[in-house]
Amino acid sequence: MQQAIALAVENVRAGAGGPFGAVVVRDGKVIATGVNRVTSTHDPTAHAEVVAIRAACQVLGDFQLHGCAVYTSCEPCPMCLAALYWSRCDAIFYGCSAADAAAAGFDDSFLYAEVSRPISERKIPTQRLLGDQAMETFDTWRAQTNKIEY
Repeated sequence: MQQAIALAVENVRAGAGGPFGAVVVRDGKVIATGVNRVTSTHDPTAHAEVVAIRAACQVLGDFQLHGCAVYTSCEPCPMCLAALYWSRCDAIFYGCSAADAAAAGFDDSFLYAEVSRPISERKIPTQRLLGDQAMETFDTWRAQTNKIEY
């Protein structure tokens, strides 16, 4: 956790991005780290946890982080929390809370609220198109014999 916090502080001091750092650990060894790179890379998904997940998966040569713990300087936002669950890591440890982040100007409460709203009531208009035609994607997936399940 100390390394995740130090990465976050250094990231801010270097002017490279927001105050967030993450570390992926397996068997007591750091295998990857990440810092917030949203503004420096012009990528809204470049949160510290996502950057660390991507790096760890490259190191492991796998798309899952079984046997790994993730230490992050702040409670993960909804996107990062989902990515951590998709990674199938074994544990998540965080320093600052979501309330701490909100007090510093990083308030994700509206995202949690949006996800729980019916699609028709969300702030960004969202509409289903070509649902029947799009089912070909899943029909093709189901029929594929050499797919890697996840």
